[in-house]
Amino acid sequence: MGDNDHDPSDTQHDKQKLNPFQVIGSVLAAALGVQSSKNRERDFKQGHIGIFVAAGVVFTLLFIGSVVTVVQMVVTGAAK
Repeated sequence: MGDNDHDPSDTQHDKQKLNPFQVIGSVLAAALGVQSSKNRERDFKQGHIGIFVAAGVVFTLLFIGSVVTVVQMVVTGAAK
């Protein structure tokens, strides 16, 4: 069996690209720990690691920025 002995439906499925909403949804679901196995498999087959790493870094920075902002608001409000 050679490398080209794929099921044609698998090849067509592998060529599809993830849209930005699917990437964002996958990153958020993974961050919360609720990613379904179906979506995880889709991500590994159709996604590129660089996109998920970049989205994860952006999500992490936004999350940290949100937490810092909320804490500053609470501390500033408590000081008044």
